[in-house]
Amino acid sequence: MPYTYLTDALTHPIFPLVRQIADTQGVDAYVIGGFVRDYLLHRKKEEQDIDIVVIGNGLALSQEVDQQICENDNLSIFKNFGTAMLHYEGCEIEFVGARKESYQENSRKPAVENGTLEEDQNRRDFTINAMAICLNQVRYGELLDPFHGMDDLAACILRTPLDPDLTFSDDPLRMLRAIRFASQLYFDIENESFEAIQRNVPRLHILSQERIAEEFNKIILSPRPSYGFKLLDVSGILKELFPELVKLKGIEVKNGKAHKDNFEHTLEVLDNISLVSNDLWIRWAALLHDIAKPQTKRFDSSQGWTFHGHESMGAKMVEPIFKRFKLPQNEKMRFVQKMVFLHLRPIILAEEIVSDSAVRRLLFEAGEDIEPLMQLCRADITSKNREKVKKYQGNFTLVEQKLKDIEAKDHVRNFQPPVSGEDIMAYFNLGPCHEIGIIKTAIKEAILDGIIPNERTEALQIMLQEAQKLNFKLVKPL
Repeated sequence: MPYTYLTDALTHPIFPLVRQIADTQGVDAYVIGGFVRDYLLHRKKEEQDIDIVVIGNGLALSQEVDQQICENDNLSIFKNFGTAMLHYEGCEIEFVGARKESYQENSRKPAVENGTLEEDQNRRDFTINAMAICLNQVRYGELLDPFHGMDDLAACILRTPLDPDLTFSDDPLRMLRAIRFASQLYFDIENESFEAIQRNVPRLHILSQERIAEEFNKIILSPRPSYGFKLLDVSGILKELFPELVKLKGIEVKNGKAHKDNFEHTLEVLDNISLVSNDLWIRWAALLHDIAKPQTKRFDSSQGWTFHGHESMGAKMVEPIFKRFKLPQNEKMRFVQKMVFLHLRPIILAEEIVSDSAVRRLLFEAGEDIEPLMQLCRADITSKNREKVKKYQGNFTLVEQKLKDIEAKDHVRNFQPPVSGEDIMAYFNLGPCHEIGIIKTAIKEAILDGIIPNERTEALQIMLQEAQKLNFKLVKPL
């Protein structure tokens, strides 16, 4: 087999520098893994990771590189792992000595020894990630591809370099990585490797939830995430790690009436939202928007299948799911809860003649998140009836225009009451009490119903009316 040289890949200034230092130190150095794969796929990324493996002391080489580029505090050394990280010219560059690994049954953390390049390539997860390019002068740019990774790239196939059962049993995270790469690259997983995934699903229990969530997030962020979730489902991983989604599967027929397969529908919605947004959390909202349908499913002889209240129950399910996956329990989670809770509201508006009051209330509840909510609702239209889709899309356009018009007029998106609780206490010489909330609610409802504009003068009149009902006496002039 003739040698293949990829010197054109080595345009980053780190490579000639490593060549010079490696030759001076008398060690062999290679760029390996994702950088080589992405170059061959013509896959450009905003932030490029470069992994450099050294046959010998990778830390010593990294320190000399750092001195040569004269950028202080730019090198981070992790002695426990034998790695060093350098940020240089827009790239994150990792240096490590070549190694071989051995695993214990109950841990994915290997025992590590110094190794050869061949042993380092043997430990890689997939053939397309085991390719290396030599950085030494004598063979600068030579591709070392012992497992025919280039052929697998051309065939769009993922396979393990060695026995897939051993590969996945040793480190079960590689099973999730296989599906993540398949989803990101739209590759097939080679049959033996996929069957090994199915056999090794029980090994997932040794993974941390954080690492599982990291891979799930990358699948969710892939260009067509439904492909990844279908692989998770067929492999048996989804049932193990995300049973709530699996419960969405299936169609039930009663008295000749059927409901749609809510699993397939959810994946369609996820793909639809992925066409218009790269935001992770709106994609999570798409994934979870119907998550409570199995619990709320009922059959009504006149209406057919109903899922009443699935939006409110679904919003309550978000927190325990986020906790289990160790996802952030902050405004990101609250955003997903809000999207799940409100996802039916614009659809209901689009089905009916839209009243100003209903639009005001939607603006009030959605606030700054009205745009992603409308994106989610458009993505939720998965009907195969073209006329129905056309009608919904047209109605959504009308709703969106009304949202803009009413927001410009009434300013309720970030509603701040024109009369505060402190104002009410001062006007009537009150301390904190339940009745203040009653007055504030009456003012808010009057604004949202369009009875008064969102102005202080009119709000004060509502305050007086409600105070009179409560027998409060004005002690301070308006």
